Amino acid sequence: MALRTLVTKKSVRSGFGQIRGLQTTAFALPDLDYDYGALEPAISGEIMKLHHQKHHQTYVTNYNKALEQLDAAVSKSDSTSIAKLHTALKFNGGGHINHSIFWKNLAPATEGGGEPPKGSFGGAIDSQFGTLEALVQKMNAEGAALQGSGWVWLGLDKELKRLVVETTANQTIFVIIACHCHNLTQITDPLVSNGANLVPLLGIDVWEHAYYLQYKNVRPDYLKNIWKVINWKFAGEVYEKECPT
Repeated sequence: MALRTLVTKKSVRSGFGQIRGLQTTAFALPDLDYDYGALEPAISGEIMKLHHQKHHQTYVTNYNKALEQLDAAVSKSDSTSIAKLHTALKFNGGGHINHSIFWKNLAPATEGGGEPPKGSFGGAIDSQFGTLEALVQKMNAEGAALQGSGWVWLGLDKELKRLVVETTANQTIFVIIACHCHNLTQITDPLVSNGANLVPLLGIDVWEHAYYLQYKNVRPDYLKNIWKVINWKFAGEVYEKECPT
């Protein structure tokens, strides 16, 4: 999956600028493909607006701030400051990447949300999990059991050509993120928690901010209902691109 299609970037002339010949960029909050209330009743418009405009925007703002600080540290060859910025880059960069994928994984029921996967993707699910319902139950169980905050994912292991269900804590991302500075990949490599060959097809946010206003502390009810607006078509398109028959 090309993450660059999921995260919006804009060039800036000041603040970031050019550092030792490396072009830096600022990240912007991506637009949604649907209105905030379009996923109701599965996810309320109030939650979607708060989740997108406040929570995701905060990750973007703090990620850009950390990148600006990183650029300044690089320009001074300040290795101590670079190392200290790792946590902020990992958390806020992960939050931006994960949410950018999450919005694409959702669609209103009137636009195909909840419609079961088809084609080779649907066949792979049946082959490896037995039925779609069995996959949903597995993801719901793992998502409900995840302690604290995090994500439950359906991914593709490109090396083994198999689907996998995994969880990640907090805002750890599922795949490697291309660093904006090519010689600083060591800053972002640790974000790969489950293997460099894994591609995210479907991610479900199980942080409380994703459901608490509507479902209170009953995460299983949120997980049960979110499938009504899951965009299986998008996940299938990614699968077919990454695992062509």
